[in-house]
Amino acid sequence: MEHHIKSWAEVAPRLVAVAAGRAHADLVIRGGKLVNVQSREILDGWQVAVADGRFAYVGPDTSHCIGPDTQVIEAEGRYLIPGLCDGHMHIESGMLTPAEFAAAVIPHGTTTMFTDPHEIANVLGLRGVRMMHDEALMQPVNIYTQMPSCAPSAPGLETTGFKISADDVAEAMSWPGIIGLGEMMNFPGVINGDPQMLAEMAATMNAGKTVGGHYASPDKGNAFAAYVAGGAADDHEGTAEADAIARVRLGMKSMMRLGSAWYDVESQITAITEKGLDPRNFILCTDDCHSGTLVNDGHMNRVVRHAIDCGCDPLIALQMATINTATHFGLERELGSIAPGRRADVILTSDLKTLPIEHVIARGQTVAMEGKITVDCPHYDWPADARQTVNMGKALGDADFAISAPEGANSVKVKVIGVVENQAPTEALTAELPVVDGLVEGEGDTYQIALVERHQGTGKVVNGFVSGFGYTGKMAMASTVAHDSHHMIVVGTDRENMAAAANRLGEVGGGVTVWKDGKEIALVELPIAGLMSDSPAAVVAAKADEMVAAMQDCGCTLNNAYMQHSLLALVVIPSLRISDLGLVDVEKFELTELFEDDL
Repeated sequence: MEHHIKSWAEVAPRLVAVAAGRAHADLVIRGGKLVNVQSREILDGWQVAVADGRFAYVGPDTSHCIGPDTQVIEAEGRYLIPGLCDGHMHIESGMLTPAEFAAAVIPHGTTTMFTDPHEIANVLGLRGVRMMHDEALMQPVNIYTQMPSCAPSAPGLETTGFKISADDVAEAMSWPGIIGLGEMMNFPGVINGDPQMLAEMAATMNAGKTVGGHYASPDKGNAFAAYVAGGAADDHEGTAEADAIARVRLGMKSMMRLGSAWYDVESQITAITEKGLDPRNFILCTDDCHSGTLVNDGHMNRVVRHAIDCGCDPLIALQMATINTATHFGLERELGSIAPGRRADVILTSDLKTLPIEHVIARGQTVAMEGKITVDCPHYDWPADARQTVNMGKALGDADFAISAPEGANSVKVKVIGVVENQAPTEALTAELPVVDGLVEGEGDTYQIALVERHQGTGKVVNGFVSGFGYTGKMAMASTVAHDSHHMIVVGTDRENMAAAANRLGEVGGGVTVWKDGKEIALVELPIAGLMSDSPAAVVAAKADEMVAAMQDCGCTLNNAYMQHSLLALVVIPSLRISDLGLVDVEKFELTELFEDDL
């Protein structure tokens, strides 16, 4: 069933009657302090009356709206703030379906999400996007879908399960829950006038919708100017104050993210707190949060708290997670503030700095109390083929992970993907590695990485080297979450363990597995597209916690190491990555050889 909310136009006659006192409200909240994000002020004693899921009256006294059947909530001096909006995020990063993601974040006060199901698009194409979209519309909160733009995100450098075309984008623009185009990651394509990228953006703009941006380059010169001229309206890839400033100066919204592995708010919010730029052009988002973060730490409430901790005025921080986001997507008259006609999405909290989420109301209905969800989040009936997406073509053995050295070499110089803690970019390193029985062996903190093709059943394995995780002993870790094309990434110090881990994911239909000394010590099953589980967040988070502990048991010392593992094939962010076609030099956007030339 679809959680339908009638339009403002449909219910305006009743809203007018309630506000005028001729009809009774469904719900009244009184005795609190209203945080007005339109005017950026706190209105002590202001009350709200709700009818048909929308605010009818907002003002100092609701007594004329109350009838015998009106539910009255006494705020008891607490603040009323708008439901929080996440301006840019991927549901699949939580390893959860939209229903279970909603169930996890509603108690944290998130009532609106702008989601890019880019991950499933790489595995199941337009049909996968439609399934995500359809489950999103079934939820009791607002989940808007951005049509993924880049599958593959780097044409010629990777092979996806499906390709997204400009025709697919044009078709999706007519679906009810599509709000715009997902992040345009192929920025070289835009800058060079690639006809397909421009056609996708044109289809979005012609539909009157918002083009999402992703500009992961430090070049703020003509290339950046050309990218913005193409139509991208926001960007979340900034990591420094100068990035945020450059974006808003050219009319983009600067989206500052705090996810499970992204810490990009503190370094950019000084554009507001110190440089004094107009905060209405800044938006807070999460981008990627795994289930453990959602269960233990929060969602958009965590981002707002963090912005406040970084010195931001609480009311400005709230604007960046409510009205600014709504305005950006053309929804300012629909949500993002406590004002007449808007969806009645409101949170009661006793403190604006620490932001405890005590009572959450969405569309006029209580959806969570004191951290516990009080509504049902309905599930879509995912078909069998969406659960059978790991097609390796054959069982793998240790020989599939062998790296042959050039004839007669005792040691070789190889390119190594260097993981950087808490950052998306990797380093392009080199290492001198020993050759044993004709095969190159990892040494110290340098061990093998492999990308196993899993969409077309080709049986292909691409091998390379990675460092930075701190692994020791005989171990392997494999994951079918492998941004962006979501083949399978296997990292290990031992080829037999690597083969066992890969084959295990073939058995269970995808997920993450950690092996040590020939035994599986952790498994997170992600049967839907090899990306998501339809189990509750707490169940998935517990398995993910076991996975993190297993990685540590194998010597891993990195913060959020799993997120780093899953990004090793992300061929749109510098410097060195791996794909099903080989090693990728992202500085040059071209394939490169594993061995250094100067042998």
